[in-house]
Amino acid sequence: MKVSYLHLPAGGEVPAVGPNEPFKAIVVAEQAVDQDWRAAVSRWLVSTGCLYMMAWGVECASWDDSVDWACLHARDFADLADYENLVMTTWHEQEALAEAFWFAGHCAHHPAVALNTTLIVHISSDERREELLRLYDEAQRD
Repeated sequence: MKVSYLHLPAGGEVPAVGPNEPFKAIVVAEQAVDQDWRAAVSRWLVSTGCLYMMAWGVECASWDDSVDWACLHARDFADLADYENLVMTTWHEQEALAEAFWFAGHCAHHPAVALNTTLIVHISSDERREELLRLYDEAQRD
């Protein structure tokens, strides 16, 4: 299982590319964000292959909704003919971050596609790559 980290300060530039394969994303939202920017990040997640997005932190339910809408827009609101392009979403409002990380590693499985890459998308003014990667690794051992 490959795990990587992306630091995105609220309102910052959305990357042009993402992982080169279908992936899970954990949005660790430590800052409130503008709705338009959240929509842009959600569209980026869907367009770059995110098939399972878990949101934790500030306004995490809004992240869940935003990725759902991005998925619907990406297929022009057409019915989903198969599950290969379905983007699963969950939010973890009442959980510790370690519990959301545990869920990502142990329970977040796509119904049609094996997801071997996880991207931690950290919405924060401060970069905490080493700390969050360590917390994710520790949660997988529990």
